Amino acid sequence: MAWHGHVVVHAVWRDWLPTTLTGDRLRPLLGARDWQRLHFMADPQARDRFVASRLLLKHTVGAVLQTPPDAVELTSKAGGRPYVRGCDQIDVSLSHTEDLLVVGLNRCGRIGVDTERGDRRIQYSAVERQLCTPAERRRLFALSEEAQQHDLVRTWVLKEAYTKALGQGMRMGFAQFGFDLDQLALLTPQGAPASHGEWSFGTFELDGGYVVGVACHDAGHGGEGDTAISTMLDEGFLGEVVDRVGRASH
Repeated sequence: MAWHGHVVVHAVWRDWLPTTLTGDRLRPLLGARDWQRLHFMADPQARDRFVASRLLLKHTVGAVLQTPPDAVELTSKAGGRPYVRGCDQIDVSLSHTEDLLVVGLNRCGRIGVDTERGDRRIQYSAVERQLCTPAERRRLFALSEEAQQHDLVRTWVLKEAYTKALGQGMRMGFAQFGFDLDQLALLTPQGAPASHGEWSFGTFELDGGYVVGVACHDAGHGGEGDTAISTMLDEGFLGEVVDRVGRASH
């Protein structure tokens, strides 16, 4: 985070599951909102994975902000995208599939992460016009079935990551944009460059057969290398708030 402005971490969710889902320590770690959400979940595994994902996210944000994880307050934007209250400079993305959790943070712009099993079978003929641009279809058509499947999974996670970063999710058509052969550059449906270096992309293979896609944006504002909470918060604004609250209490 200090060197590049962003960080992506991954974990097996069972490794982040507390020994108990009740107790005085878990509730403040989750926060009132997520604690309430937890108790509306009926499926035990969904509950466990929800707790683990929030703990991993809070510990990651806490490490970046140099603050205890129970001091990190998570909330959601419209559409369910998580963000850190009081630290809008840090963008957050979360993904999971089966046993894997992935968290992405970026202090320079937007970030999106997505993960799938590398051996997931995608029927190309059923998704080609919904998933791929004409230029991508021409490239995929020339591949063997095995290579086609390999490329499709990576295309899928990368497009999921990009639309998550934009805050659109699957509301944005995947055939409206594409990637080059190396899946590093954003292209128009016709195959022309669609960005000027402000976006970076990558797909990564992890142990266990998972593939992770990352879309990372640099808004070009430089950003503060020091991400401690005392630096990220505007001290003048915070002081004014404290002063006004103090006067109001009297």
